Amino acid sequence: MSSTSCAQVLKLAAATALVAPLTLADPGRAADSTPSPCSEDAMIVFDASGSMAGNVSQGIATIKPRIDEARHALATVLPRVARHRRVGLVTYGPGAYNQCNVQLKFEPASNAAERIMREVNSLTPAGRTPLTSAVEAAAEILDYRKKPGLIVLLTDGEETCGRSPCDLGKQLHAAAAELIVHVISYRTENYSWVGESSVLDTKCLAEENNGFYITAYNYQELVEAFEKALDCPMVAERSVP
Repeated sequence: MSSTSCAQVLKLAAATALVAPLTLADPGRAADSTPSPCSEDAMIVFDASGSMAGNVSQGIATIKPRIDEARHALATVLPRVARHRRVGLVTYGPGAYNQCNVQLKFEPASNAAERIMREVNSLTPAGRTPLTSAVEAAAEILDYRKKPGLIVLLTDGEETCGRSPCDLGKQLHAAAAELIVHVISYRTENYSWVGESSVLDTKCLAEENNGFYITAYNYQELVEAFEKALDCPMVAERSVP
């Protein structure tokens, strides 16, 4: 090998040695391999059916509707969650007393707490409880067959529009890329319109999709349920004093 060729090889080796440590030390590259919390989009499926107009303790229509406690709890949790997770909203119920209405308010968006609460605060509870169709709509919005997603269903009753939450749960599970469905059951115990079979059917929806079914009976329990369902585990752990 000529002296010129040797000099070129030495220069190349020296340049490689300088670049390698810089590449290994680049914190951006290391961070790319670490999944961030709250990477899945979330949809809140909010119950605004006629029963949500009832009193929190008696289940009858009064000037202090059950929906107010749910609104208050969501408003407590959502601002923190929405800083870290894209969230959207589907509502079900409002309309004529005998109708099964589902409305997409908007798809998952960043920093959506204020927008979601404006929609939730404007709801007038009415209509029936098409919770199965509402969850199905939320799953479609999340493009659940191709992408991971999270659905949080709030309900104070049973499906009243002729569909089976459990059947839907099985269908979603079979087709989903990675879907989680949590169910928050609000003050459903001891109310005549909610039977044991209906509770089991809604539990099945969550269990089929890696979620939990949790009962809540007051504002504080609703706050804890929304936190458990929507918070990012890594973020929640950091916030604990």
